[in-house]
Amino acid sequence: MEQRQWRKLNGEKIRRPIEDEVRAVLVREKEMGHELKACIGTDSQVKSRETEFATVIVFIRKGKGGFMYIHNETTKQKMSIKQRMLTEVAMSIDVAYSLCRLFTLYNVAMEVHADINTNPSFKSNDALKEAMGYIMGMGFAFKAKPEAFASSSCANKVVQ
Repeated sequence: MEQRQWRKLNGEKIRRPIEDEVRAVLVREKEMGHELKACIGTDSQVKSRETEFATVIVFIRKGKGGFMYIHNETTKQKMSIKQRMLTEVAMSIDVAYSLCRLFTLYNVAMEVHADINTNPSFKSNDALKEAMGYIMGMGFAFKAKPEAFASSSCANKVVQ
């Protein structure tokens, strides 16, 4: 994965590759006795001629809260809603794939969350089958709205 600029929720920039940061987090949290689950999701927002994407890696400490890492990027490429939904999924899968070896090594459950509505009356639903097939075909656990909090709540709050 190319070097992306990640940050914490408080704005602190991550100055090393995200893989190194996640490895350090997994070691630290395990030493503290926390059981973790990782949820990866992306959301986007169209603003005039630009689309901004926010990808998050959310760590849930069982019974003890959580924390997340954030990456934002912007494109001027015009997209249909289905194309945008599938781009969100592709961004999440890219991150999940780069980190899955670490999660397996440290026995951390991981889910990929898609900001796609399961209700057919919503336009994003057009991308549901493809997104689910893509995520599950890569061997990852899949969540869609309303269970997809990493994308629909966490990433949604940090897409600027």
